[in-house]
Amino acid sequence: MRRHHLGPTTPRISHFEHQRPGLTQPTINLNAATINILNSPMSELQKSFAKAKIAKLPPEAPMIPEQPAGGSTMQPIGESDNDSSDASSTATAVPSPTRQLFARPSRGFQSSTSLPWTDFFTQELSLTQTIPSTNLRITHHVYLIPPSQSGPLFVMHHGAGSSGLSFAVCAEEIRKILPNAGILSLDARDHGITEVSRIDSSAEDGNAEIETDLMLETLSLDLLFVIRETQAKMGWETLPDIVLVGHSLGGAVVTDVAKKGELGQKLLAYAVLDIVEGSAMDALQSMEKYLATRPTRFPSLSSGIEWHTRSRTIRNRTSARVSVPSLLYEEGTPIDPSRPWIWRTNLNDTKPFWENWFIGLSRKFLEARGGKLLILAGTDRLDKELMIGQMQGKFQLQIFPEAGHFIQEDQPAKTAQVLVDFYKRNDRSALVLPPKVADMQASTAMNKSVGAINPNSFGKGGDGGQPGSIRKP
Repeated sequence: MRRHHLGPTTPRISHFEHQRPGLTQPTINLNAATINILNSPMSELQKSFAKAKIAKLPPEAPMIPEQPAGGSTMQPIGESDNDSSDASSTATAVPSPTRQLFARPSRGFQSSTSLPWTDFFTQELSLTQTIPSTNLRITHHVYLIPPSQSGPLFVMHHGAGSSGLSFAVCAEEIRKILPNAGILSLDARDHGITEVSRIDSSAEDGNAEIETDLMLETLSLDLLFVIRETQAKMGWETLPDIVLVGHSLGGAVVTDVAKKGELGQKLLAYAVLDIVEGSAMDALQSMEKYLATRPTRFPSLSSGIEWHTRSRTIRNRTSARVSVPSLLYEEGTPIDPSRPWIWRTNLNDTKPFWENWFIGLSRKFLEARGGKLLILAGTDRLDKELMIGQMQGKFQLQIFPEAGHFIQEDQPAKTAQVLVDFYKRNDRSALVLPPKVADMQASTAMNKSVGAINPNSFGKGGDGGQPGSIRKP
């Protein structure tokens, strides 16, 4: 009897460079030789064994469908993405040049037209900050849903290369769960629509190029200014209870603000999304390679949206349709007229600040006052310091294995639910605190005194006392 060995023709499993359990799944390639073996006169036992092995292989993680009903979901791409966490918010997927990212979508694909910010926020604010010492004027751009009644204010800070609309769909989901909540989502300086200009163009440095300043200290001061100026512009007597939420670079900013404690008791808690000091510092080495692989220009906004979803940088099409347009702008006199849309933020210019953003992040995250939440796309991102802190119960940890780096965009409903639950656990107004020891002692003493009074002694005067005097027992 001849024996058939599943040697070189065994189904090949391709593992991707940065595999994460539950997200990037192995794929199987059945070549002609493999099929011939399965059709050859091998024993039934061998056939059953081979088929069982093939059947157990998990399918590739699907593209997260668009939320609104109607329309088919985007077809999965043949190759998986690189899921490593990078220093930049856009540094997640390094697409293969064979993916045909600019190919015309088939009829089964969903729309790649942009969505307006007004579908997700009720108003936008322009907050002007002047810094005479540097002759700079910063016009901070903010998307806002004011809180109602005594609702909390979720303050969102995006990551490098992104914008305030990165939290648009998540903000909508938060309001579905907690209708009285407010959401403030800003564009950081040199991002989105926030502008930096000269106060006096006639000054000595008026025509000089404005240097990029994205130091962590600067971004933290910007966030505090935006919060306080929003309070003034909206006419709030006091700040609402605040939950800070930061993604990637934004996580470093909100942690720094929490550590400084300048928001006082108004800061209930802070949440950090998919950024850890250890993995971020490791990822810096591959940042330049990533930036060299992504396109620098797009033919249209729709093609920019399509690239983000096809490369699986953003895995939720609704999120991409609202957030990606704020990342691009159309050149007035483009170098390449066929591709006039370019990035608003040049991530290469942020390179001098990468280490400054993340050094000491884990320590500050654990030491700052307030509730702490860390949401990650994989447990492999935890560094040693945070792993020890998590085992000691110092912060809440949530893992979203289905998401990529843009957690709040890939899984907006799930992120919103976790954030609302996190707020409720830290909401002081809902706490019923036990009485203080001093108050309990005073109450006990008062009860003893009342018990010592003879109610028949009031107004009698039998002992020569005045009406209403207390007779000693």
